[in-house]
Amino acid sequence: MNIRRFLVFYRLPIALVVLALGFWMGFAVSWWGAVPLFIIGLLIIVAHFMIGPITLIQQYMEAGDVEGAQKLLDRIKYPNLLYKPVRSSYYMLRANMSGMSQDLDKAESDLRKGLATGMPEKQFEGSAYLQLGSIALQKGNSKEAFENLSKAVKLGLPDKDSEAFAYITLCSIAMQRRNFKGAKMYFNKAKNSKATNEQVLDQIKEMQKYIARMPG
Repeated sequence: MNIRRFLVFYRLPIALVVLALGFWMGFAVSWWGAVPLFIIGLLIIVAHFMIGPITLIQQYMEAGDVEGAQKLLDRIKYPNLLYKPVRSSYYMLRANMSGMSQDLDKAESDLRKGLATGMPEKQFEGSAYLQLGSIALQKGNSKEAFENLSKAVKLGLPDKDSEAFAYITLCSIAMQRRNFKGAKMYFNKAKNSKATNEQVLDQIKEMQKYIARMPG
């Protein structure tokens, strides 16, 4: 990990050293012999701007080191130069960070930038809309929340817990609109999702009480 961190953090200095060796070899020995060094140096520079430290950031997030991940995100000065799939991951990670600090406006902005960049898989796109739905709900915009959550389940979500959460939230919005038929439909889909997360299961159990008393 330390070696990998060093290589990622010091790509540009390493590239400059490799290019300098290439020029030395060109002048002192042979320009043909220097070509591989020039290619390696240029590839390292391209990797610095098009990939950045994203792979390291994911490891920090998995380890629960949010502060370390944030510092790595801050090292990316030109996100528009990132390779598209990497750029979408960058915006998703930044949105997650903003969500943790309850900066909903910034989280929403980054999610939309990630969607505009293009997600590598439909499930990631679904996750982005799920987060947008949750943000809209926290802001009190149930109409936008319903639209985003509907898009999320249509596109597909990466796990059963996320799917159940989306459906139970749609159920809650339908209840607020007194759309009892829709509420029951979403509730049944939430139950059929076979969630395992205790918090989601508790929400389903609590919702069951209201569904049982619902007319129709």
